[in-house]
Amino acid sequence: MPTDYLWAAPAGAMMLGYLLGSIPFGVILTRAFGAGDLRAIGSGSIGATNVLRTGRKGLALATVLLDGGKGLAAVLLAGWLFPGHEVPAAAAALVGHIYPVWLKFRGGKGVATLIGICLALHWPIVLVFAIVWLGLFAIFRISSVAGMTAAVSTPISAALFGRFDLVLLLIALALIVLWKHRANIDRLFAGTEPRFGGSKDG
Repeated sequence: MPTDYLWAAPAGAMMLGYLLGSIPFGVILTRAFGAGDLRAIGSGSIGATNVLRTGRKGLALATVLLDGGKGLAAVLLAGWLFPGHEVPAAAAALVGHIYPVWLKFRGGKGVATLIGICLALHWPIVLVFAIVWLGLFAIFRISSVAGMTAAVSTPISAALFGRFDLVLLLIALALIVLWKHRANIDRLFAGTEPRFGGSKDG
């Protein structure tokens, strides 16, 4: 392949990942089913935790599945269309979810999309993710604590499973997730982060 075209595959993978990741399923579902504008509810995030504040548990579950599904699809489709460029597609998918151009770059916090990405890259990582998330949520009943810690577990579990090729990517994605939770972190240090069922967590 001519040198001038070497950028085409990674650029295509990133564009695919971003476009899939930027689909705001939470906003689409809440509007379609008459639950209001998600961005004007609670934290304003477009993720499942905020969807849950509408009182529509089914919509929240659907948002988790779809947000995870778009991360999964981004990596799998990139592997099919642009073999060897799954990593840039994965990174772009998370960035697309968190900073969607369609919503003036105000999106979700990335936890569900990260699950889908990990499922596509190396599914055992998701087992560790789930154990960490469920365990911490059961103990603390705080979505942000469970989500952030589970995100941080992904590069660690990748290393433990021998997938050192994924460690740097997952460190970067976990840091992005933590950055998007910075308001939650501030509230945790202040002792004001609500537990499950409150109006400000997530």
